[in-house]
Amino acid sequence: MSLIEALLLALALCVDSLVVSATTAFCSRIGWGRGGIMAIIFGLFQGLMPLLGAIAGDMAHGMIEAIDHWVAFGLLALVGGKMIADGLKAGEESASPEPPSVGTMCLLGLATSIDAFAVGIGLGLQHPMPTVIWIVAVIGGVTAAVAMLGVALGRRQVPVPRRTANVVAGGVLIALGLKILLEHLLV
Repeated sequence: MSLIEALLLALALCVDSLVVSATTAFCSRIGWGRGGIMAIIFGLFQGLMPLLGAIAGDMAHGMIEAIDHWVAFGLLALVGGKMIADGLKAGEESASPEPPSVGTMCLLGLATSIDAFAVGIGLGLQHPMPTVIWIVAVIGGVTAAVAMLGVALGRRQVPVPRRTANVVAGGVLIALGLKILLEHLLV
């Protein structure tokens, strides 16, 4: 996977973190310090979940090697399709005026990174672990930076268009899955 592909994957996966951090800052007037903690937590979860998924995918690789490209494509297409569907039906977010606790931030970090586990399975099926490790480091770092951007936007009262962001991110994931599938079928 190239650096550009890793960055696109990271950006597609961190859309939920952007929306949640912006909404939290917009509604609760979260401070920079607490916003930084939230960004770090989101980055850690967004990096940890695909790593755990990749470990599971790597362990299963020998059993499904002949169809691993179909599994990777299917997982990316499912996650991407879900993101598009969520974006198309997205409503208004409601949040508490109170800044979230660290425990709540961890729950938000977990909730925004569940899809990354499925993507990690595909990574584990397609790439050796050293490659996976640098990809998840990119995902974690990009997520932390984008979540901090969300905090900055929310503090400035700039709304983040959840529908558009989810639809575009879902399209990117589907395109990456299609690329994996075509590389294996056309070789």
